[in-house]
Amino acid sequence: MLEKVENYIRQWKMLEKGDKVVVGLSGGADSVCLFLILEELRKKIGFEILAVHVNHGIRGEEAKADEEFVKTLCEKKEIPCRSVSVDIPKMAVECRMSEEEAGRTARREIFEQAAEEWGGTRIALAHHQDDNAETFFLHLARGSGLRGLGGIYPVNGMYIRPLLCVGRKEIEDYLKGREMPYCIDATNMEDAYMRNRIRNHVIPYFKENINEKTVEHMNRSMDQLREIWDYMERQTESAYQICTDQNGEKICIHADAYHRQERLIRKMILRKALALVAEHEKDLEQVHVEKLEGLFEKQVGKRLDLPYGVCACRTYEGIELKRKKKDTELAEEEKNLDLKQVSGKISYGKWEISYRIFEKEECRCQIPKKTYTKWFDYGII
Repeated sequence: MLEKVENYIRQWKMLEKGDKVVVGLSGGADSVCLFLILEELRKKIGFEILAVHVNHGIRGEEAKADEEFVKTLCEKKEIPCRSVSVDIPKMAVECRMSEEEAGRTARREIFEQAAEEWGGTRIALAHHQDDNAETFFLHLARGSGLRGLGGIYPVNGMYIRPLLCVGRKEIEDYLKGREMPYCIDATNMEDAYMRNRIRNHVIPYFKENINEKTVEHMNRSMDQLREIWDYMERQTESAYQICTDQNGEKICIHADAYHRQERLIRKMILRKALALVAEHEKDLEQVHVEKLEGLFEKQVGKRLDLPYGVCACRTYEGIELKRKKKDTELAEEEKNLDLKQVSGKISYGKWEISYRIFEKEECRCQIPKKTYTKWFDYGII
């Protein structure tokens, strides 16, 4: 397995002599395997390692035990270790995101800060083929486009994932063969998160009832999808330069040049222009691209409102995209709900909003569908 990972590292040019590598080390099987392999290869290739452990403040004494395990392992291997504690539940509430998303955000920030302070050139994460298969199913279920179906990239900027060439069983067998212990996070077996449900039910079903090499075959397909996406992006960039002009914060898409492109490329041009004006890609969906595409068939002067305050207008030349100015009546600071209160009111511009917060189990009634009453599942949000 060591040789397999080393060849994968060289194939993707992940590491070279003189690199300083921040390794995310949780103490679980995946990260311990990554740590051991990089520790073995560091002298052969000629790079340095800094292990970074993040205590999420969720699992109490178990998390402390994981932290001590990581510190002991690093001391034994004479690798410097940095441990950082963060209150993920608090961060999730303050940033209005799920604990899973808050954890990912916190880890990324901590790894990148460690790399900046230490002079790190790479950040190594322990994602493997099973993780990639989970990501594929997750993106497929959520309606992802081609890029999302390509899964996790082996190299993405500073981030490298040397274990994407191996599966979870190979990792566990490697550690067993070396009689190397590791920490087990019991929450991974719970079905609270969608990714866990895919890991615990969907993938095992495919392996047991359809093809035991499901994960391996999916990863090969994702390799091809990533290559296709990279090619499409290059084609889109060339076409985008021909079809668009930017004047300040406005982007104009010229109809004549636009319609000379292949339909798939046209859609990617629209998405690229929309993302540039919106300054965001998240929540820009295919339906928005299709509505923007339909605007070419409308008469001059027709307008379309899109996410992030983007306005599209049909002009004689084609379509003009720009951000709308904020409505001064509503241009106030964000209003945060006090989640410790079960009910209350907040004022927003000319509106007064009443709210109630309660556990899902408390609601046994039929949820009413009214114009001015909306129900939101906080967990999903």
